[in-house]
Amino acid sequence: MRENKKHKLLIIDGLVAAVLLCLDQFTKYLAISRLKGNPALVLIEGILELQYVENTGIAFSLFRNRKIFILIMGFGVLAVILFFLLKVPQGKKFRIVHFLLSALIAGALGNIIDRIRFDFVVDFISFVLIHYPVFNVADCYIVISAILLFFLFMFVYKEEELEFLSFRKNTKPGRPDSGEKESG
Repeated sequence: MRENKKHKLLIIDGLVAAVLLCLDQFTKYLAISRLKGNPALVLIEGILELQYVENTGIAFSLFRNRKIFILIMGFGVLAVILFFLLKVPQGKKFRIVHFLLSALIAGALGNIIDRIRFDFVVDFISFVLIHYPVFNVADCYIVISAILLFFLFMFVYKEEELEFLSFRKNTKPGRPDSGEKESG
């Protein structure tokens, strides 16, 4: 019964990631079809614009034109996220963690798909007020999820609630597999 519940939760995680991925890819389709070759579309004068940019690097255009390296890193990060998603408990308290990890997966996959299809990532959201690098919806998923996960792990969950993140066996003092001798 418990395994069945875990499988259902993982299916929901997959559906969340799929919906978010579709939204990301749809916005990039719109950016290509409506923004490419055109001047920036001003949404809020001096603050927010939509402008088409082809990014061959990663955050802040690091590792430009290193597609294979970036893809290997992307798949590696994706594997780590999936690993932890499989370890997250299924209780109500951790549903937000499941959602945020699903959003991270969608963001990573969204940018990986672009690199495979186009050899670059389609970016189009520009905060001109602070001269921030142009980004996309997948980047929003990644940054917002990472910040919220950091906040949850640092300030909401107790240390013992996060033992599922440990690579060590879950042992308790006094048990034979804990490395301590039983008193007798």
